[in-house]
Amino acid sequence: MRLLLFILLSASTITTFGQIGGKRSFEFLNLPTSSRITALGGINVSLIEQDGLQLIANPALSDSITGGEMAISWLNYFADVNQSIVNYVVPWKDKWKFNVGAIYLDYGDFQGFDATGLPTGDFSAKEYAVIIGTSHKLNAFTVGTNLKFAHSLLDNYSASAMLLDIGGTFRPGKSGLTFGMMFKNIGVLLSDYSASSNSQLPFDVQVGTTFKPAYMPFRFSFTAYNLARENVVFFDENLDVNESEPGFAEKIFRRVNVGAELLLSKNFQVQFGYNYLLRQELRLQQTAGGAGFSFGLLLRVKRFELNYARSKFHAAGGTNQITLASNLNYFKKKENL
Repeated sequence: MRLLLFILLSASTITTFGQIGGKRSFEFLNLPTSSRITALGGINVSLIEQDGLQLIANPALSDSITGGEMAISWLNYFADVNQSIVNYVVPWKDKWKFNVGAIYLDYGDFQGFDATGLPTGDFSAKEYAVIIGTSHKLNAFTVGTNLKFAHSLLDNYSASAMLLDIGGTFRPGKSGLTFGMMFKNIGVLLSDYSASSNSQLPFDVQVGTTFKPAYMPFRFSFTAYNLARENVVFFDENLDVNESEPGFAEKIFRRVNVGAELLLSKNFQVQFGYNYLLRQELRLQQTAGGAGFSFGLLLRVKRFELNYARSKFHAAGGTNQITLASNLNYFKKKENL
C-alpha cells in the first residue's frame, strides 16, 4: 500500500511533463538544476555562462567558468516537496574543469495505511544524487561527463542506480552562437524497490542552440528533448472523444523548449521560457492558466549572483526557485591581503 502511494505521488507531482510520465524511476534527475534553467522553460544544454549549476545540466557548459564557483539552489515544488542542489567547480589549470555536486529531494512525511485502511504510522520519502563531473576544451569543442549515484527511498523500500551523462558543445568563434548536445542518464540499476519492481531509468537525448543577435539585448535558446522517446503525446480516443489525434506538427512542438533573455546589463537580466508540452499536458479544458510559461530575474551584486525563477505548471499554481552563486577564490584573495 505504501509503495502504491509513492507511485501515485511520483506520477502526479514529480512527473514534470504531465501524462506521458509516471513510467520511469529517478525522474527527479530531470528537474531543473538552477533558477536560470527554470526561468528558460526547464531545459537547456547550450547556454554558456558563469553558472556552476549549468554543469549538472550539461557538463560541457564550462567554457566561461574559471573554477572556484560555488552555487546553491532551492526549488519549492508542489505538495510541500522541496529540492536542494549544490555544486562546486574545482579550480584547475589548463583546459580541464572538475565539479562535484549533490541533489536532494524531500517529499516530506506521509500517513501510512494498510490494505484495510488501518493506520500504520507516518513514513517519509526522499531521493538524492551525488555527482562528479569533468570537462575538457578542444578548440571550438568542449566535451564533458557527469558520473551520478542516485538513491530513492520510501520508508522501507529503496532503489539505487549509477548513471552517466555525456555532453558536448560547439562554439564557433565569438559570434555568441553555441550548439549543445547531451546524452542524459545512461546507466544501470543497482537495486530496485522490490523483487517484483521493474524500474526504468529516465534516459534522454537533448540537442539545443543558443544565440545572441548582433546589436540586440536579447539572447535566445531552443532545446529539443525527449528525443529518446518514440511518442510524447498521450491520446486516448475513448477519453478524448471531442478531440482529434495530434498531428505531426503538434508532436514536433511538444519536443521543443524555448527560452529568451533580456540582457539589460552585465548585472541585471530578465529571463523568459515557454514549454509547449507542459502547457498541453497540464492545461484545463477551459483554460491553460498560464501553464508552460516561466520567467526569472538575475541580479549580480559585487561577487554574488542571485537568480529567482517562477514556473507556471497549472491554473492552481506553480513553483519558485532561488539560486545563490559566488566564486570562492575572491574570498581567498581577500584573506591573503
